[in-house]
Amino acid sequence: MQAQDIAAIIAAVTTVVGSFAMAVRWLVKHYLAELKPNSGSSMRDQVNRLEARVDTIISLLEKR
Repeated sequence: MQAQDIAAIIAAVTTVVGSFAMAVRWLVKHYLAELKPNSGSSMRDQVNRLEARVDTIISLLEKR
């Protein structure tokens, strides 16, 4: 193999690994964004609403 072939293989591997790393970074960024409250539509907001409802139900049941 010539130096040109080795350089081409290294460039191809670097491109594939870099693309994979950027895809993982993008996925992590968007999943973490769901865990921050944003005034209504995030998963964190939904969990907060469910916790409030459960607390209300528990307090109603304790009064009986």
